[in-house]
Parts: sequence; C-alpha cells; structure tokens
Amino acid sequence: MNAYTLTFCDTTLRALPSGALWWPDQRLLCVSDLHLCKSDRVARRSGQMLPPYETRETLARLAADITACDPTTVICLGDSFDDLLAAETLSAEDAGSLTAMQAGRQWIWIEGNHDPGPVEFGGTHLAAYHCGPLVFRHIATAQPGEVSGHYHPKYAIPGAGSARPCFLFDRNRLILPAFGAYTGGLRATDPVLAALFDRPCAVLTGKRAIAVPVTPSTRPVPPGRLRGSRP
Repeated sequence: MNAYTLTFCDTTLRALPSGALWWPDQRLLCVSDLHLCKSDRVARRSGQMLPPYETRETLARLAADITACDPTTVICLGDSFDDLLAAETLSAEDAGSLTAMQAGRQWIWIEGNHDPGPVEFGGTHLAAYHCGPLVFRHIATAQPGEVSGHYHPKYAIPGAGSARPCFLFDRNRLILPAFGAYTGGLRATDPVLAALFDRPCAVLTGKRAIAVPVTPSTRPVPPGRLRGSRP
C-alpha cells in the first residue's frame, strides 16, 4: 500500500497514499471530505459547468481502499456530500456503487458543515464517534485524541515541488486530507492550521505516503485569520 505507519494516542494507524486512514486493530477505515456531487452543486448555485466525473472517481478510489483493507467499519468524516440537496442527485449507478460498498459493514456518516443532517443512504448518522482513545468528528476542537477533517490540508516540501494533500498530526490531534476529487486545500502552514498544532508532522499523499516535519511559515498573520475558515 506504500502507507505510512504512525502512533497516535497509543494506537497504531496507517496513513494511506490515497488520503484514507486505516486502523488495523479495529479494522476501521476513515475518509474525510468526499464532497460528492460537487459539480452538481456548483452548477445549481453559480451556473458554472464542471465536468461531472468527480463523484465516480472519488467512489472508485474509495472502493479500491475498501477492497484492499476489507474494513468492518467505514467512517465518512463529514462533508461527504457537497450539500444535502446534492445527496439527492447522486446517479443510480453511483448510488449502487455506494450501496455495494456499505454491504456487510458498519458505515458511519459524521455530520459536516456542508451536510449537517442525515442523507437517504444506509448507515448511522452522528455528530461524533468515539472508539477507544480516539474521537472522530468533522471540525477539530480542543479534545485530545481527535481525528477530524474540514480544512483540506496540503503541504509542499520546501524547494521540492508542488503541494500535495496531506495528513497533519501531533501528539493530540490528527487532521485528514480531503478525499474528494474536486476539493481544494489549505496550506499546512496557514495560521488557521498552525494555531491547532504543536510541531506537527505532515504525511503527504500520492504514489507513496511520505512523512515530513512542517516548516513554519514566515508570512505575517493576516488580521482575523485565527478565527477559522470554511473550506
């Protein structure tokens, strides 16, 4: 899998190159920010037409991780759909793919800021999910052991190419990259993310998951940026 193994709050986790998180001891697979049907939501709200293939690509990547890991539990960590109406526009073929992935396993939908309520698919809908020392929620708070998403972190090794979606973690907090094909990202050194971590490490996604320390940004902090953001 070319994954990176990390120890977080006394658990052994694997950051997969795809951006999914695998917890072998629990046979638990976690993904964040799928943003399914984003092209539909953009067209509906702005009239801008994007190629409508991102949902199929995202679901295909998720299916590949499920096939490789064979989890008993899958957690979608919020913003699984680009909004609640977008969930209703999922094509019959894509809905069938999603239903097939859910069969025979526990499927947990965590509420996000884009999809703050239940959708018409099987599974359990929760604001947060606790498992052992970890708590899974969409947006990070101050609780140790948090696994969250929302910020779509990305990082570039200084002087070594363009930024990639990445995991960010320290002793108390782990933030997943966005899994969706049409999602942007917030640089790991942005003041909003820097305020959440104490000397974080980034795990870059791609063909191989690569761990690197995050070099602090030297840019000045813009007024008001520490109040948060809404990817």
